[in-house]
Amino acid sequence: MPIYEYDCDACGDFTALRPMSVRSDPCDCPACGMPSPRVIRTAPGLATMAGSTRAAHETNERASHAPKTVAEYAASKRHPAGCSCCGPSKPVAPTKANPHALKTSPSNRPWMISH
Repeated sequence: MPIYEYDCDACGDFTALRPMSVRSDPCDCPACGMPSPRVIRTAPGLATMAGSTRAAHETNERASHAPKTVAEYAASKRHPAGCSCCGPSKPVAPTKANPHALKTSPSNRPWMISH
């Protein structure tokens, strides 16, 4: 829900978090209770923060209203089918070219990136 600005004749400016469906309706002043008209005094808050920060804010907001259950959390952390990071890895078998079964790079120059 967006934050709207209102102007009370008796108390001054205040802001309120309201649904967009009632954006044009007057809002009661939190101090005196009088209906106050909506005003636009500041620029809207645009999504100018870093993507990771915005994602963290969205996650926190979503979690405050509907936190994940343990089952939902576990399901979201599962790896896709065929994931090689969690399963058992095959040991390197000794060969004539690699008698000590050491991991080798695919070329003689492992520091070079192929195209």
